[in-house]
Amino acid sequence: MRAAVATHTQSQESAAGFSLIELLIVVAIILIIAAIAIPNLLRSRMAANQASAVANVRTVTTAAVSYWVTYSNGYPPNIAALGGLGPGATCDAAVLVDTTITAAPNQKSGYQFAYTGEEGTVANAPTGCSNPGFKGYLVTATPMNVGVTGNMSYCSTEPGIIHYDTTGAVSGDEATCEALPTL
Repeated sequence: MRAAVATHTQSQESAAGFSLIELLIVVAIILIIAAIAIPNLLRSRMAANQASAVANVRTVTTAAVSYWVTYSNGYPPNIAALGGLGPGATCDAAVLVDTTITAAPNQKSGYQFAYTGEEGTVANAPTGCSNPGFKGYLVTATPMNVGVTGNMSYCSTEPGIIHYDTTGAVSGDEATCEALPTL
């Protein structure tokens, strides 16, 4: 009878834990799930970065028009004029756009933003404005690492239409931007 009890106790002890094979199977399943999920996560992050870039280009475009209307100085002389901190807005710091975009290095959500004045400056800068504004502008958003932070670049000019380039290349001027497909 004692031998039967001893055998029963040994079988209970060996069944209490996981075997090495069982642990390896669980680890393999976790690795397979991770291999499936990570590329989808990266694509989702890239899509979110691209959506954020479009929204920021739209914000800069709207802010440029607001700047023109508010200060009668044409479109802003530079992207920094759209930013600024503090309770009071001025012609040189309009507090219209997030300072992450308007202050160097002008990067947000994996994109590099740039703003250039186009079509010449206005005749005279109004009182209180350090620099004359422009008659046109070009705002661009380019992925900092094509294929990782985003696949497409975006641009907009004074009509306010956002264009995109599937290669991720930056648009050098208004004509190049306006030749691209629109969103």
